[in-house]
Amino acid sequence: MNLQFVVDGLLAGAMIGLGAIGVTLTYSILRFANFAHGEFIAWGAYAALTLTALIGFLVGHDVAPLGPFSFGWPLIVAGVIAMVLTGVLALALDVVLFSRLRARGNAIIMVMASFGASLALRSLLEFIFTSQPVYFSRELQIAIPLGAGMKATPDQLLTFGLAMVLVVVMFLVMSRTTIGRSMRAVSENPALASVVGVDVEGVIRATWLIGGALACAAGIMVGITVQVRPYMGFDLLLPLFAAAILGGIGSMPGAVAGGLIVGLAEAASVPLVGAGYRGAVAFVVLIAVLIVKPTGLFGRRE
Repeated sequence: MNLQFVVDGLLAGAMIGLGAIGVTLTYSILRFANFAHGEFIAWGAYAALTLTALIGFLVGHDVAPLGPFSFGWPLIVAGVIAMVLTGVLALALDVVLFSRLRARGNAIIMVMASFGASLALRSLLEFIFTSQPVYFSRELQIAIPLGAGMKATPDQLLTFGLAMVLVVVMFLVMSRTTIGRSMRAVSENPALASVVGVDVEGVIRATWLIGGALACAAGIMVGITVQVRPYMGFDLLLPLFAAAILGGIGSMPGAVAGGLIVGLAEAASVPLVGAGYRGAVAFVVLIAVLIVKPTGLFGRRE
């Protein structure tokens, strides 16, 4: 049996898990499902693409790819800047829209507002860049044999490794830093956290910044290994929520584990039932989890 689907599933799952961290943080701290999160993925990818082109223009000559990879150093610089900008975009959306609705204390209104924000951001992106897919690079790569019939390109291996590094960094931030402990406290009980001196508003701002930055990183990885287009975030939205719910809302390790499971399930469905049904797998996983274990793998019952 060809085990290539394992590699494909792990690669897709790492990106899904990275994006799902932002979903689970937003839900656990702000208490609402943000359907605009997928658009942060697309906006981050386009921001990195635009900045890469700008840096190339300022340099004034073609930049050679780094080693076996399909891109050069401008993408690395652009990626870091794009992560900051996407975090600022997420924070700006909160300041303009969600903070005003949060004061009313109605989560349903915030969910519906996130739907509207998602449509607006996606339409604006399509208006600016058109619906045609674009690429960070068109350099051809030779897949590296990994054994057991599995192969992966250098770009794919790099993005998987980078996703795991970001996950470890986030784990350390949440467990070893003051802002991480504050975020966990607000997630458990916002009122009590405020009483003991936690800056709840500062935690909320940090949540948007981190969530947006991680979404941007996921978008860049998808762009490097697949392509960049306005609907890329929308296509990932259901897998993101499936991963967050599967792992347990509020659990960062759960979001990553859920992403890997969803990615593997989608990849396995291609040789088993055909590529046409791949998109339905995340929905099936989501429904199954809600029926069997609503709290998810690492979630706790409130």
